[in-house]
Amino acid sequence: MREHWGSRVGFIFAAAGSAVGLGNIWKFPHMAGQNGGAAFTLIYLICILLVGVPIVIAEFAIGRKTQLSPVGAFKKLAPDSWWKNVGYLGVASAFVILSFYSV
Repeated sequence: MREHWGSRVGFIFAAAGSAVGLGNIWKFPHMAGQNGGAAFTLIYLICILLVGVPIVIAEFAIGRKTQLSPVGAFKKLAPDSWWKNVGYLGVASAFVILSFYSV
């Protein structure tokens, strides 16, 4: 049996902490200043809303429906299509990001 989060607030803080690193917090003001200030920030927020939020919602929905690992979830949802390889892609990208932060 898998464990579940004790509260929604704990889950939100854990998800935000894993998604937003200190590098993003330190780098964002510099990037905004170099690329147009408010115009850059507006376009950045629009991109987050149009691309990032739907992907996060899809990840949460797939995780809640299958209660499996990323590889197992996509194998369960689409066993006979090429979408089953998306789980491996997610694990590989997490490994690459982890290796970047550890160096």
